[in-house]
Amino acid sequence: MKEFGTTEEWNVLKSGIIGKSIGFIPTMGALHEGHLSLVKKSLIENDITVVSIYVNPTQFDNPEDLKKYPSALVEDKKLLEESGVDFLFLPEYKTLYPDEYTYRISETDLSRGLCGASRPGHFDGVLTVVMKLLNIVGAGRAYFGEKDYQQYLLVKGMAEAFFLKTEIVPCPLVRESSGLAMSSRNRRLSSGGRETAPDFYKALNSGRPVKDIREILEKAGFEIDYIEEAYGRIFGAVYLDGVRLIDNVAR
Repeated sequence: MKEFGTTEEWNVLKSGIIGKSIGFIPTMGALHEGHLSLVKKSLIENDITVVSIYVNPTQFDNPEDLKKYPSALVEDKKLLEESGVDFLFLPEYKTLYPDEYTYRISETDLSRGLCGASRPGHFDGVLTVVMKLLNIVGAGRAYFGEKDYQQYLLVKGMAEAFFLKTEIVPCPLVRESSGLAMSSRNRRLSSGGRETAPDFYKALNSGRPVKDIREILEKAGFEIDYIEEAYGRIFGAVYLDGVRLIDNVAR
């Protein structure tokens, strides 16, 4: 696996793989089986697989959340190399934001609800950094997990609206044996939180009305951000141990 950190380095490396199909997975690191499922799909569908690791500050509405976001770069590199990833992109802020984030992408409809309603500016940061990464890597396909289903819809819509040549490929949400959606943030849960967290999925998947689900979760000790039905799914965002968890299930 070869590493690069700048667009100039990538342009040199890319010149050696002309004519080969490229799959791309953007991540913020602290990798788990959910990320690796995206990698596996890319390896099957493309000649070359590129993964990026970059904790994007512009999508964090809470500075403390950014400070506490888990990091495990040594372990991440080992996992990616063992998985067969060809290239790892490790950009710095100055590489992705030479303009200091004065130019940004905003979506004015879907991004206003669900996670966007309580996280002002979050999706501006997400869409801006994804656009930059897609333009830099120039992959034929980019892979996004359905745990962040709203994010997937927004990225797909952006790619279509701006006529990007990269196909946005959705990948099924991966769960732990308990049913808890795999997430890098799970690392921040206490042992007690780890025992309680699977109740989030169980409640969402119960088939009960939204009002009942809220009551079930509140009694279990979760702080509710939102529980809503949309796009044929039920979405939820909650806090446990001060850690924000999101999930969704098909209705």
